[in-house]
Amino acid sequence: MKNLSLIMGLLALAFSLSTFAKDQQKIANANVAPPVINGSSWLLIDSDSGATLNAGDPDMQIEPASLTKLMTAYIVFRELAEGRQNLDDMVFISEKAWRMEGSRMFIKVNSRVKLEDLIKGMIIQSGNDATVALAEHVAGTEESFVSLMNKVAAELDMQGTHFVNSSGMPGEGHLTTASDLAKLTRALINQFPQYYKYYSIKEFTWNNIKQGNRNLLLYRDPTVDGVKTGHTESAGYCLIGSAEREGMRLIAVVTGAESKLARAEMVQNLLNYGFRNYITREVYPAGKLIQNVDVYKASSNFVAVESADKISLTVPRRGSSELTQTVTIPDYVTAPVDRGQVLGNIEFSVQGTTLGKYPLTATTNIPEGGIVDQLIGTVMLWIESFQAEF
Repeated sequence: MKNLSLIMGLLALAFSLSTFAKDQQKIANANVAPPVINGSSWLLIDSDSGATLNAGDPDMQIEPASLTKLMTAYIVFRELAEGRQNLDDMVFISEKAWRMEGSRMFIKVNSRVKLEDLIKGMIIQSGNDATVALAEHVAGTEESFVSLMNKVAAELDMQGTHFVNSSGMPGEGHLTTASDLAKLTRALINQFPQYYKYYSIKEFTWNNIKQGNRNLLLYRDPTVDGVKTGHTESAGYCLIGSAEREGMRLIAVVTGAESKLARAEMVQNLLNYGFRNYITREVYPAGKLIQNVDVYKASSNFVAVESADKISLTVPRRGSSELTQTVTIPDYVTAPVDRGQVLGNIEFSVQGTTLGKYPLTATTNIPEGGIVDQLIGTVMLWIESFQAEF
C-alpha cells in the first residue's frame, strides 16, 4: 500500500507539471527587449513567486523619500490585523504632527481624527502630518516608532535599509534599496490585501481641501492599483507601481527619475515588459502532499511531506518552458517528528535555470513508539548503517 500511495502521488505530481508546461505554450506574442530605464535603480518582480524579471542596481542604497510611508503603513496594517488598533479609533494630533513640512493632509493641532482618515491622508495625499500622527498613536513617539520600523525591516530581511523617521523627510542615514522596497511592497500586498485597497483611491478631501493621488498610473492603466510615489530634491522622483492582469501581479520600483512623468512612464514600461514576456502560475497549493518518508522507532511506518506554502513559478512566455523538479528528502527519519518540521525540499528549474527551492514539511506529529518499535527501529538503523558501508 505504501508503494501504491507513493506511485499515485508521483503520477499526480507529473500531471500537474505537465499541465503547467502546456499553459506556457499557449502564448503567441514574441518577447520584447527590456525597456531603457533612466533612474538611479530599478527592479521588476512577480508578487506571487518573488522572481526578478528586470533590474538595475537594485541593491544600491538610495533615499526613499515618501516611499518610507510604505513601512509606516505596513506596521499600521499589522496593528489593525492583530487587533491592537481599530479603523474607528480617534487619534490625537500633536503639535509635532501638525507642524510637519512638505506634503500634508492639513489636520488641525489638538484635534482628534479617525485612524482610517489618517491612513487615507498618508497614502492618497502623502501627508507627512498624518504619517507622524499615526506613528505617535501606535508607538507613543515617532522615535519609538522608528525603532519599530527598523525592527520590522530586519524581520523582512531588508538588509540595505535604515530608517530615521516615519515620513521620508531627508535625514542622515535614512536609506533603503529598490530590492528592499520590493520586498516590503510584496509583503504589504500579500499579507494585508484588505487594506491594500487604499492605494487605488484617486483622491481624498480633508479640511475642505481635495488632493489627488500622485500616482499617475492610476489614471492611465485600469490594471494598476498602487502603490506609492516619492520625491525630494536629493532623492529625485520615485515610484512603486503594481498591477494585476489575468491573475498575475507584478511590482515595479523606479528611483531617481528626473520628473513625475518620467517615473510614471518607466514604471509603466517595466510592467508592460513583464506581462508581455513572463507568465506565473500556481504549481502546488499550500499543503499539497508530495511524498512519504519512512520513520524508524515509531508506531507509524511513514510520515507524509507537503509543500509548506503555495508554490508559484514565473517562466518566460516563449521558448522551452518544460519544468524540471527535484525532490530531496532523506530515506528515513527517526521519531519523534513534529508537524511542520522541515524534512526536505523541492526545487524547480527551466532550461537549467533554477526557479526556486521550497521546503517540504511533515504533515503530522509522529511520537516515539513503544519498546518493540524502538527495538525494530534500532535494528533497521543498524541495517542501514551496514548497507552504507558496503
